[in-house]
Amino acid sequence: MVKKKLRAEFYNRRDVVKISMELLGKILITNWKGVITSGRIVECEAYAGVIDKASHASGGRRTARNEIMYGEGGYAYVYLIYGIHHLFNVVTNSRDIPHAILIRALDPVEGIDEMLLRTNKKKLDHTLTRGPGNVSKALGIFTKHSGLSLLGDQIFIADDGWKYSKKEIAASPRIGVDYAGKDALLPYRFYVKGNPYVSGKPR
Repeated sequence: MVKKKLRAEFYNRRDVVKISMELLGKILITNWKGVITSGRIVECEAYAGVIDKASHASGGRRTARNEIMYGEGGYAYVYLIYGIHHLFNVVTNSRDIPHAILIRALDPVEGIDEMLLRTNKKKLDHTLTRGPGNVSKALGIFTKHSGLSLLGDQIFIADDGWKYSKKEIAASPRIGVDYAGKDALLPYRFYVKGNPYVSGKPR
């Protein structure tokens, strides 16, 4: 199937929840110096900016780290947690509206041997791209890539026509955001039912 890179119009929309659901089935691709790795998105989480206590931009918080969230949609936001995991997010909406979507799991498509090297694995298993830290490790994504345009050729998301039906998609509260009070209960995590790469247990 022919892959078509998602255009700016896909990202520059207002509804971060809808965009999150539509990202399921799309392919996240990295091309570092001609080495291509990719995977189909099977789990992601929406973060609704200023009004969302789980967001890095909650209450209008603005720092050097999250400044990219306040730009146009269609850019990578990559941050570090626990000093070890680089987490890749897709910035959406328009300037000064800091919406973002965390990519939590991929079903590997291309460059699996390279992914195994990057993750120090001897053979393919479902932990390769299960969980946001593993996604970035397998695809070679680091905080230095934060701010890269998803319209370029190094890191981007493509549509090859694959679609999951509504019956195949489930929603749940996001993972690891208990600090967000009632916002922690929002059903902003979307995943493909039964896919072995999905990181959290069904809830």
